[in-house]
Amino acid sequence: MTNTILYIEDDTEIGTFTKAFLESKGFEIIWLKSSYDHEKYVEKADLVLLDIMIPGLDGFTVGQRIKKRNAETPLLLQTARTSIEDKLKGLNFADDYITKPFHPEELAARIDILLRRFDKVSEDCIEIHHLKVNIKEKRLINVEKDEEILLTEKQLKIFFYLLRHPNQILTKEQIYEMVWERTFIEGDKTLMVHIRHLRQKIEKDPNNPKIVETIRGIGYRIRQ
Repeated sequence: MTNTILYIEDDTEIGTFTKAFLESKGFEIIWLKSSYDHEKYVEKADLVLLDIMIPGLDGFTVGQRIKKRNAETPLLLQTARTSIEDKLKGLNFADDYITKPFHPEELAARIDILLRRFDKVSEDCIEIHHLKVNIKEKRLINVEKDEEILLTEKQLKIFFYLLRHPNQILTKEQIYEMVWERTFIEGDKTLMVHIRHLRQKIEKDPNNPKIVETIRGIGYRIRQ
């Protein structure tokens, strides 16, 4: 439904910004700060975004291993190194190469090109009951009324986080900590209030929701 990127970058400031930017573009990001344990996540990824200077094995070694085992997974190298030798070394196995500092829109464009080249582009739009959802533009249309549904920033984050995990139950803690980026405190009603307001906008009958379901005692899910 949405493309997943395995992102390996040890710089917290760069990683935090890049992850947030790519999530705003509709991607799901698995962010690792070292090469350790990357093997368990590669199979889940539609694309690998790999920094060269990382703890553990360097990016050149990791990238070569990934491409040897997963030739059909596009790999984009990023680095602060600018020498032609490093670029040529990287392009011996990588599918593209971007040098820091880079403009985030350039990064997004390169990712999009690679996903299309490898035929891994997810659908731009999907339909859920009476809603048409544009994934890239993060827009919701009530098809029956031919009206756009305007959501707040938090409502958008909640909806698209659930949408990235269709039919999967997400706990209140998972949703809260992803959206608000702080630890969930048991008894906090903030998420519940936002879910109620979200349902008032997207459900035909907010008292009998068909899109965002409550899983009593656990959390919520979107059924497709």
